[in-house]
Amino acid sequence: MQPVVTAAEMRELDRVTIEDIGLPALTLMETAGRAVAHTALEMLDGARGPVAVVCGWGNNGGDGFVAARVLRSHGVDAVVYLAASRDEVKGAAGQHLAILEKAGGVVLSIETPEELDGLEAEILDALLVIDALFGVGLSRPIEGHLADVVHAMLLSPRTLAVDIPSGLDADTGRALGACVIATRTVTMAALKIALVSAPGFARCGEVDIVDIGIPHQLIGTAARAGLIERSDVASQLPRPQLLDHKGRRGHVLVIGGAPGMRGAGRLAATAALRAGAGLVTLAADGDFEAPDSVMTRRLDGGIGSVDPGAGSESRPLDLRRIDAIVIGPGLGTGAEARRRLDEVLASGVRVVLDADALNLIGTELAMLANAAGPVVITPHPGEAARLLGTTVDAIEADRLAAARALAVKARAIVVLKGARTVVCDGTLDDAYCSINPTGGPALATAGSGDVLAGALGGLLAQGVAAGDAARAAVYLHGVAGDSLSESHGRGVVSSELPLALAMAIQAIAG
Repeated sequence: MQPVVTAAEMRELDRVTIEDIGLPALTLMETAGRAVAHTALEMLDGARGPVAVVCGWGNNGGDGFVAARVLRSHGVDAVVYLAASRDEVKGAAGQHLAILEKAGGVVLSIETPEELDGLEAEILDALLVIDALFGVGLSRPIEGHLADVVHAMLLSPRTLAVDIPSGLDADTGRALGACVIATRTVTMAALKIALVSAPGFARCGEVDIVDIGIPHQLIGTAARAGLIERSDVASQLPRPQLLDHKGRRGHVLVIGGAPGMRGAGRLAATAALRAGAGLVTLAADGDFEAPDSVMTRRLDGGIGSVDPGAGSESRPLDLRRIDAIVIGPGLGTGAEARRRLDEVLASGVRVVLDADALNLIGTELAMLANAAGPVVITPHPGEAARLLGTTVDAIEADRLAAARALAVKARAIVVLKGARTVVCDGTLDDAYCSINPTGGPALATAGSGDVLAGALGGLLAQGVAAGDAARAAVYLHGVAGDSLSESHGRGVVSSELPLALAMAIQAIAG
């Protein structure tokens, strides 16, 4: 897992490194600025500029001063545009500004609207703009003259952001007023939430993490969030054994697919099989057809929790022989559906709740906290809003905070779906959040969530721990969607996802 930190965590890492370890701020800034300059040289690909380095008065600006000096030492025509008075530039940043000017660097003021008007054309003519205006410490919208500075940078075809695009809230990814859109971002020491979560990641371009001297073990200890990596998933996937049989690979029960919503249950059941489950039973009301290799069970009443012996296909199910339950895709929201949900939560079987199962819960999160076995819920933002009694806008304004709040209240694993799906483990003391980097618009299609729920159930049935199964399922689901997007373009349909999921598992597990 790649550590992902908040602005406060990053400030503390800086403090410990400077005050306790003894690495000077001037040295950290020099290392950071040199990394920015080297990335800029890559982007210039031999060209000599001009490069416009737009700097503020803080540490971000200090990194920009170093980058400009290093670029000039490589023969690049780099000019600093300072959006502050020199008196405001203090500490290590002030020292590096003085070093830059003593080394012959060009520093032009854009502190006022009049100065910006006179130099805006020069900024726009630059081959590359380096955004060193604001960093992770920004906590209020960029307004007034500084917003005009950002708007000038937005007109550049290529922008390299220092640490984070100016205007992004580092902890939520929201644009705080005017906000830079970067072609590439060089971030210091560790990923920031805004760089990898929605909606911020869409403004960051390619992200490079540079080591500036902060010990890696400190970063890992400080972070309460991480970016899921391929190796995290590969290490958790079950490995087929020569002596395996279907019983050893787990039995998934999918409860859903009511009349008018049969397809949801079928998609979930197929995905559970493609995720490697040995047996899958689809249980629903009335007569229905199931996909090939999926067993069926008619539900004319309760699910049942004791072995009824021989009898008709409508007999109660023995939940003691079930390894994981997926309930919700096409379940319905009537009284009988609620009774079935209550029975599932009391069974002690590992369960995935999706779609209608979440609607049945409403805001009664104690139902989940009091469940007899591990629970994973997979809400989209609308469902998460209903569960928390808030609005979709509030959920999307801070996706990690929303996932964490829901996970803690429910004492469950929460999979908050959407761009850059968030998995949060409410059973852990720190409610650690994992961000999924895979997947894209191809997954924005009806039935995609049913496939994810089924895949999750398939992994749970094979004995993968709930948190690990959730992280693996969202990652694999995203890889499957990305693969289909490459081959099918915009025409991806959910029925194609289960096979692509199996291929993703094979590619990652080897």
